[in-house]
Amino acid sequence: MTDIFTIGDAARESGVKVPTIRYYEEIGLLPPPPRTEGGRRAYGAEDLRRLAFIRHARELGFEIEAIRTLLQLQDDPAQPCAAADAIARDHLVTVERRIASLTALRAELQRMVEGCSHGHVATCRVIEILADHGACVHHAGGRA
Repeated sequence: MTDIFTIGDAARESGVKVPTIRYYEEIGLLPPPPRTEGGRRAYGAEDLRRLAFIRHARELGFEIEAIRTLLQLQDDPAQPCAAADAIARDHLVTVERRIASLTALRAELQRMVEGCSHGHVATCRVIEILADHGACVHHAGGRA
């Protein structure tokens, strides 16, 4: 006997919220499930696996179109995995750029906080740097 899940059950089992499940159906990431006689969606185990795949890919930061392609690849497992590798490599480059940007942001914020003399706002380094973007090391290309 095949397990049938309502949309609420599918949401609980997969960790994907009900409106998000409906959205994934709307954009074609999740095929529309059959309906019960009462008109309720009836999801199966394969739908739950697909939702888990999508959720995990989203948690890793993959864009919807990349997930769509990855799902198409998953649906045809005899294909070579070069396309999946390329998607993952492209995403890794994006993540590495974000990390570099966040690292620079962290350094700038540390510099602002460390420059604070805990005096008055008139001499506050945090306020000074925020008021003059040119004073940012990140913006000024390294000048302090």
